[in-house]
Amino acid sequence: MILSIVKALHIAALILWCAGLIALPLVLAKHSRDEAQTTYARLRLLTHDSYTMIVTPAAVVAIAAGTALIYLRGVFEPWMFAKLVAVGLLVCLHAFVGHVVLLMSERRGQYAPPSAVPLVVASILTMTVVLLLVLAKPVVPDIAPAWLKAPQNRQLPVEETPI
Repeated sequence: MILSIVKALHIAALILWCAGLIALPLVLAKHSRDEAQTTYARLRLLTHDSYTMIVTPAAVVAIAAGTALIYLRGVFEPWMFAKLVAVGLLVCLHAFVGHVVLLMSERRGQYAPPSAVPLVVASILTMTVVLLLVLAKPVVPDIAPAWLKAPQNRQLPVEETPI
């Protein structure tokens, strides 16, 4: 029961987060250097509130629920670690979109937003990679060396006594 609830929460948050990563660059691209104050204020409020009140909380919930799912299901497979790398790229794209939102709000008329096409394409490609890794669960070769996976029966190189 708890697994189903966490999975549903994870999927719902992912839908909001991914939709925001596609929509926000498109809305930011609507800004122009010579737009009227009312248009600028409306777009600025829309992008700022969407990023801070919807997209970022959805990202946090998606990552927290996804982390809980990893431990609830015990999925410690190489494909999962590849998926986590792709999720890290989504986080980087999220941070860049937030940076653009901030620059647009602080530098009205002095900052031209980047083209939405590279951000949207990067987001969609990364989301596709995540989705394919989750659905296909491919056999990914384990590249970690054997010494990293086994205890070495050595003391830690510190003088402090653990509590």
